[in-house]
Order: sequence, then structure tokens, then C-alpha cells
Amino acid sequence: MKYWLVKSEPEAYSWAMLVKDGQTAWTGVRNFTARNNLRAMKPRDCVLFYHSGEGKEVVGLAKVVKTAYPDPTAKEGGWSCVDLAPVKPLASPVSLQTIKADKTLKEMVLVKQSRLSVVPLDEKQFNRTLEVAGTKI
Repeated sequence: MKYWLVKSEPEAYSWAMLVKDGQTAWTGVRNFTARNNLRAMKPRDCVLFYHSGEGKEVVGLAKVVKTAYPDPTAKEGGWSCVDLAPVKPLASPVSLQTIKADKTLKEMVLVKQSRLSVVPLDEKQFNRTLEVAGTKI
């Protein structure tokens, strides 16, 4: 199993929308590194859902339910998407400020390459985020 973090501006697509929809195609990724991260995702991989823009915090836990396939929103070929489903909200959101201040979390790709919308996490970072959030799987 691998661990990931996906970012979305809540005005565009929020955690509440994912919960309401029950599942979604994670489309619109137009960065080659992020696209390659999508292509590496497998069903049952764990995904932290991060609100970017306003809020800047990890708010939920999701899972991959379908591996990468061609993004139907892409005007040109070569872009991919995956399907995600919500698992549960975090008991307490984990802010970017908290992430940057934490010895383990400050090493996240989220901090080092903040423009990427899909980033890998190691197991330690994933588990630490859940611990800080007061959330158990």
C-alpha cells in the first residue's frame, strides 16, 4: 500500500463535495510529475485530502478505488485521472502551519514542492498526520 496527498481548492471541489458524491474521478491534473503520481496509485491506497487556497489544511481521508485511466476532461491526450472515494473526515484538520512546524511532517513533498497537486507520502508522514489529527483508521 502507498500513501498520497491530493490538493483541491474547496471552492472548486471540497471534501464535503466528495462525501456528498461518494466517489469522484480526480481529473484536471496538468503537471507531469503529479500525473505520474496518479499513474502510480493503486486501489486501496490511502489518500489525504488537502484544502488548498483558503484554509490550507488536511481535512479528510480517502482511498483510491480505480487505477489511472485517460482523463476525460483533457483536450489533448496523455493526461490521467483516478477515482477516489471518501473514508472519513479527520477528527481535527491539520493546518499547513502545523505541518511545517512538525519534525516529521515538514519533510513532506507538500512543503518542498507546494505547487504539486498530487504528492506521495511515506508511511511515517501519513501516520503522523493521522496522529496529529486525532484520527484512527
